[in-house]
Amino acid sequence: RTTMKSLRFISAEAFVSNAEFARKSLGAVAHDLFPLLFKASYLLEQGEVIHDLVENWPLFDFNMGKLLGATLDYQEDLSHRTCSVCLESCLTGLRDYVLNQSSPYAKKLKVVDLTGIKDVEVQFCKCKKTMGRWARTQLLSKLCSELLVYLQQAQCNPGTFEININVLIDLFVTERNYELVVQALLKKCSCPLKICCVAFRSDNLTLQKFFYIIKLTDPSLLRKLEIVHNVHLEMEHLEILFNSIHFPLLMSLTLPARTFNVRRFTATDEQMLTNIGEKMGEMTHLTELSMSFSILTGRIQKLLSPLKTPLKMLDVSNCSLNHADMAYLANSFHANHLEALDLSGHDIPELYPSTFFKLLSHCSSVLRSLTLEDCNIQDTHVNMLILGLSPCQKLQEFKFIGNPLSSQALKHLFTFLCELPMLKNVEFPVPRDCYPIGITYPIDDASLCRFDHQKYERVAEELNLILLQANREDVKASTPLFGSYDAAVQETNNELGAYLIKSFKETLEKFTTSFNKMS
Repeated sequence: RTTMKSLRFISAEAFVSNAEFARKSLGAVAHDLFPLLFKASYLLEQGEVIHDLVENWPLFDFNMGKLLGATLDYQEDLSHRTCSVCLESCLTGLRDYVLNQSSPYAKKLKVVDLTGIKDVEVQFCKCKKTMGRWARTQLLSKLCSELLVYLQQAQCNPGTFEININVLIDLFVTERNYELVVQALLKKCSCPLKICCVAFRSDNLTLQKFFYIIKLTDPSLLRKLEIVHNVHLEMEHLEILFNSIHFPLLMSLTLPARTFNVRRFTATDEQMLTNIGEKMGEMTHLTELSMSFSILTGRIQKLLSPLKTPLKMLDVSNCSLNHADMAYLANSFHANHLEALDLSGHDIPELYPSTFFKLLSHCSSVLRSLTLEDCNIQDTHVNMLILGLSPCQKLQEFKFIGNPLSSQALKHLFTFLCELPMLKNVEFPVPRDCYPIGITYPIDDASLCRFDHQKYERVAEELNLILLQANREDVKASTPLFGSYDAAVQETNNELGAYLIKSFKETLEKFTTSFNKMS
């Protein structure tokens, strides 16, 4: 699919394609052409031109999402291209904007917004090297620190110290880049480039370090907070966090696995949960909540009823919800507003079929994403599922891997899915008849890949043919056995893998020591 380019855009491409000529001629370029030239340079991966455009940026703001998004001159959205060459050139250009004392343009730049960059699985840039969120965090922090050192050592124009540019960014901090980010945040006041954290993701951090850095980010500006995987945050720590720090603008909250475990609750824990619910109720902008792999049996109402704003996204996958929890969700004011819902890991047909379908009918007019992985949905439930999904005309994404469905049932379901006009992405399970007879669900990791791959390929072809015959080439259907693509996990998997090996080794050593003492 080719996207139409205006004559202006074609001219801009021609101009920037000769990097040497373009860089020499920038001084004669009109201010309002800089955004056009920037997008053309980004498309052609002209790193040196990108650097010089940013270094001499003549406008008040520099918004990556808007600059790379669909424009009248070129409709294609390039904000999902996290090209390493382009992004590094952008950020070093920003540093040199501060240092460049001979630029022909007045220094008007006040705000740089890097939050519009989208990390996706498939990259179309020629260099094939991406700069993910973690690496962007690392590079910006490094450049801020280097800038301060240079300004302290060199004889700079006094005007340089008057430059104040707010750089809006989604920070991603792990043990490996923690010190660098802390230094940049500590010296924010004296640095011309001021890191403004809009979204914060932390992984593989001790609680002490997490609490320290979250205070440095200026939580009053934070819109999104993700505490994931290897941050061992439990309920008492969450209560301390909410009691000591206010998040007035927080819209999205993700908590790590096992934050809550009601199976070992005491009266004190019940009060703690009430307090947390009340604190979340004070977050009047909160519309997205993810609490997967916590044990929340019978406590959903206590957590969610204090919320004053209806949730648009709720992930309670593998949270051991009971009938009372599902009944609360189906009847709550959240139900009519849910655009994304994840109920994976619950035996829906067995535990609460009618209540689930009631919830589905309430959110059907707005629901865009539904995830029902490992929910024990079998062939006998498919007709009921089709009935429940029929009103969901805005559904864009449906994920249901890990369910014991036959290839015949999948074909029946796909024939229906073709009728959902907005559908773009389907994640379907390996058909049950591709596995050995007697396989039990949920399938353990060791058995996950032990299926008839040739038969699966044949079925997948037939399912894609159903889409093709219905003129639904726009729908992507896949079976990601080990879960959907996660850009953040992908980028830091080496560090996380090393952490897990270290944890396993320490556990083994403790076990050996205990065993030796017993012997």
